[in-house]
Amino acid sequence: MSNQPPVVVPALSEFEKALANVRQVAIETPVLHSHYLSKLVGQEVWLKCENLQRTGAYKVRGAFNRMSKLSKEEKKKGVIAASAGNHAQGVALAAKKLGIKATVYMPFGASLPKVAATRNYGAKVVLVGATFAEALKAAQEQAKETGEIFIPPFDHIDVVLGQGTVGLEIMEQHPDVSTIVVAIGGGGLAAGVAVAAKLTAQARGKKIRIIGVQAENVAPYPVSIKAGKITEVVATPTIADGIAVAKPGRVPFELIKQHIDKVVTVSENDIAQAILVLLERSKQVVEPAGAVAVAALMSGKAKAKGKTIAILSGGNMDPLLLQRVIRHGLSASDRYTNFSVMLPDRPGQLALTAEVIAGAHANVVEVLHTRHGNGLQISEVELNLSVETSGHEHRMEVVKALEKAGLRPRLEKPRED
Repeated sequence: MSNQPPVVVPALSEFEKALANVRQVAIETPVLHSHYLSKLVGQEVWLKCENLQRTGAYKVRGAFNRMSKLSKEEKKKGVIAASAGNHAQGVALAAKKLGIKATVYMPFGASLPKVAATRNYGAKVVLVGATFAEALKAAQEQAKETGEIFIPPFDHIDVVLGQGTVGLEIMEQHPDVSTIVVAIGGGGLAAGVAVAAKLTAQARGKKIRIIGVQAENVAPYPVSIKAGKITEVVATPTIADGIAVAKPGRVPFELIKQHIDKVVTVSENDIAQAILVLLERSKQVVEPAGAVAVAALMSGKAKAKGKTIAILSGGNMDPLLLQRVIRHGLSASDRYTNFSVMLPDRPGQLALTAEVIAGAHANVVEVLHTRHGNGLQISEVELNLSVETSGHEHRMEVVKALEKAGLRPRLEKPRED
């Protein structure tokens, strides 16, 4: 790092030029008011819907801004990138718009809809490795061999400028915004939004708070900021794969540590509940990485002060993952509960249990009846029930009703299938 040039904070005019540039490919996404979140946190909350962007995420902004600045000779060589999904689609669409050949390396575990979308935009997709890190290494090696231009997902100033146009739009759409909450993965979006928003506010003689959010299972920024240097962390699995970056980018890190007021982390349950709320209350399909800003507000880890805008950074959700996340979110909200009930092995007990649950105004959605569970007496059976409830209080009412009927309910950990 010592032989690399220092990171210079971009001027507001550079973001304005980037915005004019990305207008060739990216739309100005809407900012929608959320009555539910506003009531929940006690402040006005709005949602910047980059999930409605072309390609389903903000990534096309940075990819296009970087690629449009390539020379004619560089464009002839073609571009290469590595991504688990959203950056891949951004590069593919930008390349199509600019008439550049694009190759994208993706891990074998990448979402099939994202792989298909990347191909549909005209890019060549190469599946390699089990992780993003392996795909990244392969892409960089290929770029060295062929001379193709590598397009980084976040660690380049032109990418940061492109992503920062989201912040510039917010400041144009809502000049009175006081707080912006934004996801952080490698840091390109957060760095760009923070610098663009703060420069705009400063030019108007105002101040603005920027709060960054990471998934707690992969959160290198809090430890890096505390240490004062880039620190790689050991990543553990997270549903927010779009921001599962174990090491901050050099350019974003230098900008974030100067311009973001606070970085918080959210749990898997926080994220699942946020996705569910966005789906039910705002009618927005948002992928896990795109929902972390709302998760931070709902959990209280990010405090809304004044008009607050949460950026929904992406909406490319695999339908099968959405099914699992909805179930997880319902369970985390005590609206989907698994009970285990030990019953005497005689006629009428299943009907009795169903009658008690119906009497408590809950709905049984799945039943498993077995005589082979561990710890069962010869004269006992085990009944596993999946029940819909309206929340924690209702859930406990069902438990009490079962106990009052002489039954022995036991709450079970929800399944993820």
